[in-house]
This record gives sequence, structure tokens and C-alpha cells, in this order.
Amino acid sequence: MLAALFVTGCVTTTDSRFSREADRQEAVEDYVQLATAYIGQGNLDRARHHLDRALDLDADSPAAKAAMGLVYNAEGEAELAESSFKQAIATDQGYTRARVYYGAFLYGQGRIEEARDQFRAASRDTEYKERGSVFFNLGMTQERLDELDNAANSYRRAVELSRGDARSLLALSRVLADQGDYDAAARYYTRLASMMQRNDRLRHSPESLLTGIRIARHLDNRNQEASLALQLKNNFPESVEYQQYKVLISND
Repeated sequence: MLAALFVTGCVTTTDSRFSREADRQEAVEDYVQLATAYIGQGNLDRARHHLDRALDLDADSPAAKAAMGLVYNAEGEAELAESSFKQAIATDQGYTRARVYYGAFLYGQGRIEEARDQFRAASRDTEYKERGSVFFNLGMTQERLDELDNAANSYRRAVELSRGDARSLLALSRVLADQGDYDAAARYYTRLASMMQRNDRLRHSPESLLTGIRIARHLDNRNQEASLALQLKNNFPESVEYQQYKVLISND
């Protein structure tokens, strides 16, 4: 009987300890989630309050450290932000969101090669829920570095993983046109145009109009070119893209 009581006591104590640990981690996650929402609203004081609570519970929480990096970055404290992102990654190499945050930070700082490396590492996490966005960001860095083949591959993966979201379709169409693969560019641009027809919330941007114009001109689709050019002229007469279009037609 004593042995049974001893075993039962140990099990009860262990279960209680694990329960407390689970509750603590759940509380940390809740604080970080609240803080992230406040960051999105621009309420940095409330965000910092919740992150302080999270770090009081778990001083090594990579999620809290990464989110604190966002707070510092929003406050213009670049060195503190970078330190927080690096601490989060060092604490947990597998915490992909920290790499995504850090990559975006590096991109904003103009450190494109470093940003590419962070996004590339993040893209290897097949369990990351927002992997399509990671590939899109990776493609942006590769495009900035004039690695067009790699950028096209990354944008293509973004299209596949996001089931063809508008920004990925446009980026892939644009890069394929830059590479001279106008037939492939036209296929993805047609998907984008069809999506825009089905969704009233989607509107052409100067970039999407100019991309369509370039594709239509190369494929000698004069009606589509004229339609897109008229929209560009009427809706975005002061845009850089409209100036580029005027240079394009002046070279004929």
C-alpha cells in the first residue's frame, strides 16, 4: 500500500507540474498574440506591456523576443530590433517566424543579400503555415539582386502554395516578361486578369497595367494593349509606370 501511495503521489505531482508548464506556455502564447495584434494597430505601449508579461513568464521565449524586435523596429531602434531577432533565432533555430521578421527587417535596411538568406532558410520549413508569403519575399530579394531565374522559381512556388494569389501572379508575370518568356508570362497574367474579373475588390495598379501592356505588345495583341494603356493614362497619369510606357512607345 505504501508503494502504491508513493507511485500515486509521484504521478500526481508530475501531472501537476506538466499542467502548470502547459498553462504557462499557453499564457505566453496568448500574450504574444495580443502583442502582435497591438503592433498591427500601432499601439506599441500595449504591445510592450503584453510582451513584458510574456517574458516574465518565459525569459527565453523566441516568440516574445521576435515580437519585441517588431516593437523596437517600429520605434526606430534598429540595433535593439536586430538584437532581439538574433536572440530569438539563437534561442530556437527552428522558429521560422523570427527568420521571417528578421528577413523583412533586413530588407527594410537595404541589406538584401542577408534578407535573401533569412527567407531562404525560412522557406525550408515545410510546416510553416505562411510558406507562400515566404517564397514571395524570397523572390523579391532575388529579383532585387538580379537573380531572375531564382526569382521566377520562388514566385512560382508562391503561386502554387498560395493557390494563385494576385500579388504572386503579378510578380511571376513581370519577371517572366523580364526574362523574355512572354508566352509563360501571358498564361499567368491571364490568370490574374480572370481573378480580377471575379473579384470586385481587386483593382489594377500601375505595375499590373504596365506588365500587361508589355506582354500584349510582344504578342501583338493591340486591343488589349490599347485598353490597358488607356486605363494607365486615365487612372495613373502621374505614375512612373505611365512615364515608362511613354518611353516604350517612343522607341518604336
